[in-house]
Amino acid sequence: MVTIADVARHAGVSSSTVSYVLSGKRAISEETRRRVRTSVRELGYHPHAGARSLAARRSHIIGLMVPLRTDVYVPVMMEIAIAVTTTARQHGYDVLLITNDEGADGVRRIAASGLADGLVLMDVELDDERLPVLRDLGGQAALIGLADDVRGLSCVDHDFAAAGALCADHLADLGHREVAFVGYSSGVYHRHAGYAERTLAGFRVRAGERGLRFVHRTCEGTYESTAGTLARVLADRPGTTGFVVQNEGAIGPLLSLLRTSGRTVPEDVSVVALCQDQLAEQFAPRLTAVTGSAHELGRVAVEQIVGRLTAVRDGGRPADDRVLLTPVLTVRESTGPAPSPGPARG
Repeated sequence: MVTIADVARHAGVSSSTVSYVLSGKRAISEETRRRVRTSVRELGYHPHAGARSLAARRSHIIGLMVPLRTDVYVPVMMEIAIAVTTTARQHGYDVLLITNDEGADGVRRIAASGLADGLVLMDVELDDERLPVLRDLGGQAALIGLADDVRGLSCVDHDFAAAGALCADHLADLGHREVAFVGYSSGVYHRHAGYAERTLAGFRVRAGERGLRFVHRTCEGTYESTAGTLARVLADRPGTTGFVVQNEGAIGPLLSLLRTSGRTVPEDVSVVALCQDQLAEQFAPRLTAVTGSAHELGRVAVEQIVGRLTAVRDGGRPADDRVLLTPVLTVRESTGPAPSPGPARG
């Protein structure tokens, strides 16, 4: 299917210029009009009502692109999806679920079909390939996540850099100096997932400011991978007394492995998790955790997309809204003062 972006490349103009030529909404030079029309004819482009813009006609449906990956924490994704659905209904919209394995092609498909008035995208990567497609198609979208380039879009996310800094500050305040950061699998970082990279970056900066010596280790989240991660940490840094865990799957195995190695939490080692309160309360000891509301992410994203659609319907220009939710540190039983220096244990 030939798109506006294809016509724009062929004519050597921007996608918005092609749209203006086709719609007649702005004055365009005759030379540019001629080039665009020639490209339209040669490529066989046929404008579709839905492809012109996701907001060109109202279906009263919002598309929600959800992650279909093994390395995401499903309960949080479900909480966000439920919040999107319930908030959308309050505004008179239904929700169409799309899996993000379709990527940019999925965005084009929804745009061409005219099924949805706008899109909410989850699991946003820093250089997400879906975003240029949205701009080319002129669609209205809200991101649950923060990309490097969010021009022409609205987005909401937790302030993951601040969350990482909170973890570093808490352990530093307790006197810890050797710390390990247990992150997600290597694939999460390779695809530049914003929540992983921003948390680590925030932790790294604050750790440097507070004089913490730390190592970052990736982890698949299984018992076996967590055992390997812990063994590498203790082999490299036997004096480690603080752990920050962002991979929710690794929390239970890590606590079990620490007990097996004869290390008591929090007397010998402290553990801070980046997870929801419900999960933090399930463990013994209950976890000190940095968290943010998954429900609020879904609610704000829907408010943003509804605001953009309303602005377009009223003939205005949508505001590119950016919201970062402030993380909260809740201190529980898994963190305590750093132990006095003693013989290192293997």
